[in-house]
Amino acid sequence: MPTKPRKPWRVILTGPIARVETEHTSERRAYDHLISELRLAKQGERPHTEARVEQWESGRWRHFDTITADEIPDA
Repeated sequence: MPTKPRKPWRVILTGPIARVETEHTSERRAYDHLISELRLAKQGERPHTEARVEQWESGRWRHFDTITADEIPDA
């Protein structure tokens, strides 16, 4: 079985011209990051329109949640 990563939460930001992956130590940090990035996207400052959250579980990455920029309230 693969070794559990040090950062067991992953955010994958996608859009028409970009795909960026970042790993986080907690669910809270993952969501804080994606909310910040998707708010910037709504303002036209980032090319991302969607975020997929994955969690390391039982030896593999599993889909946890998907959020679009439209679902994020303005700051």
